[in-house]
Amino acid sequence: MKRLDGKVALITGGGVGIGEAIARLFAQEGAAVVITGRRKEVVERVAGEIQQDKGRALAVAGSVADEAHVRSAVSETVRTFGKLNVLVNNAGIGSFGKTLHETDDATWEELLAINLTGVFRMTRAAVPAMIKAGTGSIINISSIAGLVGIPLTAAYSATKGALNALTRCVAIDYAKQSIRCNVVCPGLVETPMAADLIEDQTRLAQVMAAYPLGRPGTPDEVAKLVLYLASDESAWVTGSTFTIDGGMTAQ
Repeated sequence: MKRLDGKVALITGGGVGIGEAIARLFAQEGAAVVITGRRKEVVERVAGEIQQDKGRALAVAGSVADEAHVRSAVSETVRTFGKLNVLVNNAGIGSFGKTLHETDDATWEELLAINLTGVFRMTRAAVPAMIKAGTGSIINISSIAGLVGIPLTAAYSATKGALNALTRCVAIDYAKQSIRCNVVCPGLVETPMAADLIEDQTRLAQVMAAYPLGRPGTPDEVAKLVLYLASDESAWVTGSTFTIDGGMTAQ
């Protein structure tokens, strides 16, 4: 028996990076997966490749900043697969390299809209379906930037710190409905968001000096942790914060 047999999962930002790795791993482990993302051709490619591998997948293009898309994604999930058991709030954007007084309103508001309000909206839409299903697991993808101070990331870090707090409140509010909520905080991972840094060998070496394991993580490594939280193996785990960062925050 596979670890997610019989489960239906909705993954935001599922077309690239960590989200794509989660979608593919969940499908391999028996889940029906619904993949959202802003680029239609990207999410349809991933869903199509999962289907070619005999997995069950549906692509629903759109932004988590769009309330109509959020509600449509949940309703299409239930209409297509009959229920919703797992939500992975992975969609997120970054903004790095500026101090707070150099950050303009548009950047601040876009980060909030995607990284925090998008999670609020998607979770709000998904919870009634999970209550109807009788159980649920919500996994929010945050960052170590929500746990420790990292230079030149003030606006981004603020959204991630708030996401960590939101996770704990959701866990408490819905525990009696058998809905769990946990948050995963990766360090530097080899994703498109981090591509510029990873390709700059000098800057990468400087950053990696703070990582005891001495290398960036991979999307597949993060996906394996998320798989545990989505599965029944973590049935007694809720409101918890999981770092996966090569030891960076252990110091």
